[in-house]
Amino acid sequence: MAKVALDDITLEINDGEFIGLIGHTGSGKSTLIQHLNALIKPTSGEILLNGADINADKTKLKTIRQKVGLVFQYPEHQLFEMTVYKDVCYGPTNLGLSSDEIDKRAKKALETVGLGEEVYEKSPFELSGGQKRRAAIAGILAMQPQVLVLDEPTAGLDPKGRDEILNAIKEMHKRLGIIVILVSHSMEDVARLVDRIIVMHQGKIAVTGTPKEVFGQAEMLESIGLAAPQVSYVMMGLKEKGFDVPADVYTIDEATEVLYALLKQVK
Repeated sequence: MAKVALDDITLEINDGEFIGLIGHTGSGKSTLIQHLNALIKPTSGEILLNGADINADKTKLKTIRQKVGLVFQYPEHQLFEMTVYKDVCYGPTNLGLSSDEIDKRAKKALETVGLGEEVYEKSPFELSGGQKRRAAIAGILAMQPQVLVLDEPTAGLDPKGRDEILNAIKEMHKRLGIIVILVSHSMEDVARLVDRIIVMHQGKIAVTGTPKEVFGQAEMLESIGLAAPQVSYVMMGLKEKGFDVPADVYTIDEATEVLYALLKQVK
């Protein structure tokens, strides 16, 4: 029996936005992002990039996939060159660029993800988990995409590797100003990083808004199998016990400030 993976999706993403895409397994997240660079074609409707339909007959898929970089889970499995530097050069080389431009792009991409010259001549397989992931992302960045889509970029990493990747993504967005779409199961990561959240449920967009707007609807999120960041439940618990704390706290940094101020009052 045929199943509708995406149903009547209408969505606009503006230049420079940092989007968090969340939803339980099977909600349509992965299917949606694979439409963004024409890995999957819609059965109806259009996907427009700078006003042009990416699935139009005359559209060159190579150009689209250069503009919309998609980083799947465990992208380090796609590392294959002898050195980190050569691996990052692979994409720009396929674009037919000059050797000077390839070198410039590769070095800039590696710098952007926080990898220095000391790793250039290393085998990708000598790197730590977090470094491998960053090297793989650098390979996409070297193509200079207008949109970067990251599908669970911290999956399988230890806490140190998670922090490395998230800090690199945050810095990358700040420096490059490109559209970043982060698919994640971590409400804490999404709350800390993104400008706007899109919540998927049963192939539809259930709600979209700023982190405070979306996580302020905890009951709705729970009804579709999600939750607000854990720290928000701590705040609600304190509020219920009579402490004067705001209810709309969703990040560790915010909670730290609130609790520090509370402790000073108690003293």
